[in-house]
Amino acid sequence: MDDAFLYRIKAAQRDLISRSGGIMRVVELTGFSKSEVGRWNNGADPDLMPVGPIVVLEKDCGYALVTGVLADVNGRRLTDPEDDRRAGMGLMSALAEVQRQIGELVTAAGAAIADGFVTATEGASIDRPAANAERAISDLRAAVAVIKAQGGVKAGLRVVGED
Repeated sequence: MDDAFLYRIKAAQRDLISRSGGIMRVVELTGFSKSEVGRWNNGADPDLMPVGPIVVLEKDCGYALVTGVLADVNGRRLTDPEDDRRAGMGLMSALAEVQRQIGELVTAAGAAIADGFVTATEGASIDRPAANAERAISDLRAAVAVIKAQGGVKAGLRVVGED
């Protein structure tokens, strides 16, 4: 198993655990021990989730994070039946969320590279906001896909004070 694949899977597992409510909630949902779930959540630990908990957690949070990585590694892409739901949050709010997440990513990366050396811990502190930014960009792309499928929509921007 190559290191890049392992890092991607571990990052997807951490995101899945986070989106499912954290370690203790995952313990409740899967029946696995706190220490086992902690190992899944630890990027430095090689333990990978079994298929059963992946299915349970992806269904619970509504995101096929680990399955998406597995598909991508095999040259495939997943489609998401929830695109319309996510697009409902609106293009402008999706853009605002991307900007916010990118700001957090830039802040974390700036702090990590300030001394000219990035430690493994600092790398992890960059990865978390990068994952959040990736999620925000995915939501933005879903909103844009719906707009394209509908043949475009009115932006709905108005000047403040306009009736």
